[in-house]
Amino acid sequence: MPAGENRHLDLSLSNPDRLCPVAKALSSPVRVRMLALLSVRAMNVNELAEALSLPVSTAALNVRHLEGAGLIDCEIQPGIRGAMKLCSPRLDSVHMRLTSEPQADAGALTLQLPIGSYSTADAICPDCGMVTERAWIGESNAPRVFYHPDRIRAQMLWFRSGELEYRFSLGQVDPAHVAFIEFSMEMAANAPLRRSGLRSDIHVAVNGVRLGTWSSPCAPGGRRGRLSPPWWSDTSCQFGALKVWHVDGAHALLDGREISGVTLADLSLSARDYVSLRVGVDAGSEAGGLCLFGDQFGDFAQGVVMRVGCAA
Repeated sequence: MPAGENRHLDLSLSNPDRLCPVAKALSSPVRVRMLALLSVRAMNVNELAEALSLPVSTAALNVRHLEGAGLIDCEIQPGIRGAMKLCSPRLDSVHMRLTSEPQADAGALTLQLPIGSYSTADAICPDCGMVTERAWIGESNAPRVFYHPDRIRAQMLWFRSGELEYRFSLGQVDPAHVAFIEFSMEMAANAPLRRSGLRSDIHVAVNGVRLGTWSSPCAPGGRRGRLSPPWWSDTSCQFGALKVWHVDGAHALLDGREISGVTLADLSLSARDYVSLRVGVDAGSEAGGLCLFGDQFGDFAQGVVMRVGCAA
């Protein structure tokens, strides 16, 4: 693989032609063991066959499956007894999202804000803090850091309870012609040391109207976030879930499932010069806490995204 090329692969149900070959390649214990061997050093087919006690023909067949799925690179090199195929890993990680991604819509307005570009931070309670992709911003566990001048550069932020407000412009879109509005962001509960059994009730409101609450499990771990920088502690929250909140003329949806009866009419889009998005955790929640991830942290390369669809 050329230097600097992306060594992470994102897959979802929206791209079955890419997902299925990778899933099939990983379905074989033999091929998984091959990947484990190749993660240590490059090996040729004969070496793989010997290490796994396989016939060379069987090893070669499994190598072709891995190469065809794009999981390894193979290079023909001269050997003592003719040419040999040297195998090396092509990827460091594969992320499979078992939900469909939002479909592109040529008629939709899409805007993105960095997670640190909120307009207000209300009643933020420790533990709390924020970091860029390289370092901490200000001090830890001090709510005043949420108004630090460098907050716009934040790539991950967290708090025990409180609420952030993001304000989006509709631009040239006539509010009367809006067919749907949706917001997506990578989020997780904030539970120190990834304590199991804890949950957090994270709510989202648009123009002051709550769409509903997502009960998030404790901060996920067990692996590093796909984008998380090397300096970030393994015991801290590494990644979240990409949640999509959608409102149309009939109801409000969370990841495609109805979460409330809130409709576009309830949002009064024409009543103000911006669209207000508020996300937070109420004080007194059982576990509490919210982590938000930017485009250089966690698993998904995005900030807070708004999509607005217009009626024909």
